[in-house]
Amino acid sequence: MIRLLALDMDGTCLNGRSRMTEETIRTIRKAADAGIIIVPTSGRPLTCLPYQMTQEKGLYRYTITSNGAQVVDLEEKKTLFRMLMKRERVVQFLRECEELNVVRMTHIQHRYVMEGPLMEVAGRIVYGRDVDGIRRVNDMEAFVEKIHYDIEEVQVYFFSGRTRRKVAEILEGYPEFSSAFGSKYVEIFAKNTSKGTALNALASRLGIAKEEIACIGDSANDLPMFEAAGLKIAMGNAVPELKKKADIVAYSNHIDGAAKAIEQYIL
Repeated sequence: MIRLLALDMDGTCLNGRSRMTEETIRTIRKAADAGIIIVPTSGRPLTCLPYQMTQEKGLYRYTITSNGAQVVDLEEKKTLFRMLMKRERVVQFLRECEELNVVRMTHIQHRYVMEGPLMEVAGRIVYGRDVDGIRRVNDMEAFVEKIHYDIEEVQVYFFSGRTRRKVAEILEGYPEFSSAFGSKYVEIFAKNTSKGTALNALASRLGIAKEEIACIGDSANDLPMFEAAGLKIAMGNAVPELKKKADIVAYSNHIDGAAKAIEQYIL
């Protein structure tokens, strides 16, 4: 019997327009009403979780955000688990990237901090109504240097293979960081941070066994979450390596695949 359902957001519960359909939110609500603990498990910071979910009162109590950097109990308004990067080391890293043709973003105190007006506009287009947590700064390094918080995540966007390689070389000097490279950007977080580590921590706290956990995802950053779950569902649009690890491959996010999978395999 499934007691906890960990749900990725982008590419899973959200369609290609980064929106959650009525069918999906209705099905998630049905699962919650059946007593299943719903846990949004996202690469997004807390304040950028999908608007449709945040408006559904009582739908979920716990969240895993910034790829596992934070686990929050919203009812008690406290952080249950965190793995953060030291601010001073992030400043050093940002300084080393300063001469490169890159765009830098961070997750700090549950908010998405974007560098420059163009990225802020792009973020607002992508996130739509989910933008309450976006803050724009003109100089990321200067901003991080002034604050008093450690960092959940750093994202660096690059525009050439040469720059990508240079960023990778710089990261070799930061063994306390982990990173996940895409074709156009890299996500950087504290070593051993993952959705899986966070999910294990939450499940242990709640007394929930692995076989009582189901998860649905689409990306490589969902692989650690799969390791922590008894029932692993990959979206039809998922990356090949996730599909290989899945117990079930659902329909695509364009046709409410997550909702259909919840209805068929979990409820």
